[in-house]
Amino acid sequence: MNEWERQKRNAEYLKKAYPPETRIVLNSMGNDPRPIKSGTRGTVAVVDDIGTVHCKFDSGRSLGLIDGEDDFRALTAQELAEEETAQSEDNSPVLTM
Repeated sequence: MNEWERQKRNAEYLKKAYPPETRIVLNSMGNDPRPIKSGTRGTVAVVDDIGTVHCKFDSGRSLGLIDGEDDFRALTAQELAEEETAQSEDNSPVLTM
């Protein structure tokens, strides 16, 4: 298998593993002059044809992550449930008298 075919297969794998709207957490970044802090969460916008995972991070930044250079993963079902609970608590109406 040549390099082009390997990259194409990797991109197809990443597109299935990280479809749009997948929530991810960044574990660490490779050689980025302005790295995003480890532990930052974000949402996948798209995975392009060369396998770059483009994300919108909760910190407000957008960045393309490169598999093998950057370390990231999808949030687990438990982490997603915790996020949902935290969001619903943040959106609860405040009653005052």
